[in-house]
Amino acid sequence: MRQFVSQRVQQVPPSGIRKFFDISATMDDVISLGIGEPDFVTPQAILEAGIRSLELGQTHYTSNSGTLELRQAVSAYLERLYGIEYDPVREILITVGVSEALYLVITGIIDPGDEVIIPEPSFVSFGPEVVFAGGVTVSIPTHIENEFQVTAAEVEAAITPRTKALLISYPNNPTGAVMTRKRLAELAAVAEKHDLIVISDEIYDRLVYGDFHHTHFATLPHMRPRTVVLGGFSKSHAMTGWRLGYAVGPETIIAAMRKIHQYTIMSAPSVAQIAIADTLANVEEDVAQMRAEYDRRRRLIVGGLNEVGLSCFEPLGAFYAFPNITASGMDDMTFSERLLQEERVAMIPGSAFGVSGTGHVRASYATAYEKIEEALERLHRFMQRHG
Repeated sequence: MRQFVSQRVQQVPPSGIRKFFDISATMDDVISLGIGEPDFVTPQAILEAGIRSLELGQTHYTSNSGTLELRQAVSAYLERLYGIEYDPVREILITVGVSEALYLVITGIIDPGDEVIIPEPSFVSFGPEVVFAGGVTVSIPTHIENEFQVTAAEVEAAITPRTKALLISYPNNPTGAVMTRKRLAELAAVAEKHDLIVISDEIYDRLVYGDFHHTHFATLPHMRPRTVVLGGFSKSHAMTGWRLGYAVGPETIIAAMRKIHQYTIMSAPSVAQIAIADTLANVEEDVAQMRAEYDRRRRLIVGGLNEVGLSCFEPLGAFYAFPNITASGMDDMTFSERLLQEERVAMIPGSAFGVSGTGHVRASYATAYEKIEEALERLHRFMQRHG
């Protein structure tokens, strides 16, 4: 028989995150710092609204765009947070998590051979989604010396006549890096100069620490007409399993995304939509409490990693630390495998997020404070043997 799997799919390796998740699931007494999965329960008000919707039998398809009530709630939410207005009818699409939103926007704008610039390290889905759409990824490495922030000069140097889009994600997964408004404005100027679409994955926008304030990319000068912002509630509202995200942007691009969504998905889960639409404005205290606890864990894990000799810059967003592990004398894949086998601590090799992640590992602090303390003790034993 001939080979039926497409060349595009064959050239993309399996997710490096899932590999370690699957291995650790077969082992006992594992402390997982691998998956970006909040350990909090969804806020009670959202749970109760979801249960109520089930009891009322609200379990049917919604509009392809999502319920109007949720789109209105998202519009009000973004205006309250960032002072930007989106039309709930024409400029907002509710999706099955940000993962679907990413698929839709890439598929909606990319023609075969189009190039998409992606700063790395980046979330594992970014490059593969471009490949699946027939596009070409152009990776730009970022480095700890620059706090993993991409520069406008680096982006401009990577632009060719085939470049169509810039795909960024700050706060960043896996590094925890954030971008200042000044540096984002410099990226915006390059995008305008070269007539690029900017896709800004802002799923971690509510998880920033210290005095840092997140910048919604479309609020930058001249960016609203050429920016699609992807967001959701999985991380900030502890709703990963509810599978709910959104995309906001220019009407023409949102319409293209909606068309693909119509044929591929139909609509996001109705119960999740109803639950968050009824409560989004009323759970800010829950979000703030979770963010404060993440901040406490952040300080614990960064301090602990540095103490055991794994140099780690201070992440100011998301819930990941990205330490350099060269002091162990191992590459990041070997380090992760041996740490899991010897001490039952799961971290993800940095190279799973692109070549520039080599020599690092991603450690999530979206788990209990006490588990992080125990993981650091195990890591200390590991580094005493190998560091």
